[in-house]
Amino acid sequence: MSAILGSVISPWRNAYRSTRQFAHEKPVIFFSLVLGGIGPVLVAVVPPIRTSMGWKPEARVPTSYPVPNRPRRQVQGYEDP
Repeated sequence: MSAILGSVISPWRNAYRSTRQFAHEKPVIFFSLVLGGIGPVLVAVVPPIRTSMGWKPEARVPTSYPVPNRPRRQVQGYEDP
């Protein structure tokens, strides 16, 4: 039983050791990869948490000016001489 368990855990142990060594030898690259991996996870995790806390999106900003529902009046007083 211990041989089977050891063969299952051994690759993870080696991966942990190599990850730890990489973090000590090249910390900038290691932590940039860690932060880069956390980003996509946060995209999936944060929105449900925000909605469960009561966050609601703001009203959309209008993209056009509302045109009045009436005929246009002629402009007077600004004619060319």
